[in-house]
Formats: sequence, C-alpha cells, structure tokens
Amino acid sequence: MEEYNNFEDIILDITSNETVQKMKNFRQHYNTSCFEHCKSVAFYSYLICKKYNLDYVSAARAAMLHDLFLYDWRIKSLDRKGFHGFTHPKTALNNATKIFNLNKKERDIILKHMWPVTIILPRYRESYIITFVDKYCAIMETLDGLKHNFKFNKIYRYAYVFLCFLIIKLM
Repeated sequence: MEEYNNFEDIILDITSNETVQKMKNFRQHYNTSCFEHCKSVAFYSYLICKKYNLDYVSAARAAMLHDLFLYDWRIKSLDRKGFHGFTHPKTALNNATKIFNLNKKERDIILKHMWPVTIILPRYRESYIITFVDKYCAIMETLDGLKHNFKFNKIYRYAYVFLCFLIIKLM
C-alpha cells in the first residue's frame, strides 16, 4: 500500500491535470481508457525501475504521458497523417511538453515507447522497460476485452436458445 501511495504522489500533478483527465474519454484497448492504460503502464514500470534502482520517477511520469494523443485512433481523420502506431508518440510528446517540463529521459520514453515499430532505438534502460510494459499491458487489456466479449456473447447465445425453447413450448 505504501508503494502505491508513493507512486500516486509521483504522478499526482499529471493525473490531476485537466488535459490528462481528458484521456478518460478515449478508449485504448477494448474496455480500457487511455488514462487507465497509461496508469497501468506507469505503475508496473515504476515497480520494475524501483526494484532495479533505475529512475523510477521519470519512468512513472513519462509512462503516464506516453499516450497523451487525445483522439480516437480508430476513426480516420484528415488532420492526422500516417498510421497511428507510427505517429502518436510524437503527438503525445508534443502534447506533454505543452503542459509539463520534461527531462531528456522522459522525452525519450514518450517518443520511443513504440519501438521497434518506430525503428529508432530507445536511449535509456527505463525507455526499454516502458516499451515492454506497454506491450504487456496492451496484450492483457486486449485479452481481457476479448474474454469479456466472449462471455457477453455467450450469454446472448444461451438467452437465444432459451427464448427458442420457450417459443416452441408455447406453440
């Protein structure tokens, strides 16, 4: 619990920011908002970096901002050029630097969190950690969403079968 409180203190100015709060309005992976996704990546990255005596403060703060793009990436827009996977790190960094004073490590983490998709190698160990934790969280959120959808669809199938039996019985 103390570990989580320390983490919350580190990112409090970020999570309480009005612009960052808007991330709650955008779905990232299935039922997970962009805000929730970033907070999960930030927490796991914080724990790993702290365990290995790395810069856990920069890791947590940058991870909380790594997807600060504020649009629904599933909807095509003439404003955005290129594929979301390639372009959103730069958008997130631009948005984050307008609001927060970021150090070099935090900038590198945000800009390169999509490696190897974005080709340029991360410069810091913390950047690699966020990159891999981001992929892990994305996979877990996707699997959780698929599992939820499967259960939900299964309920409908059973309800449909039950309704069919009921109609046959009434005839």
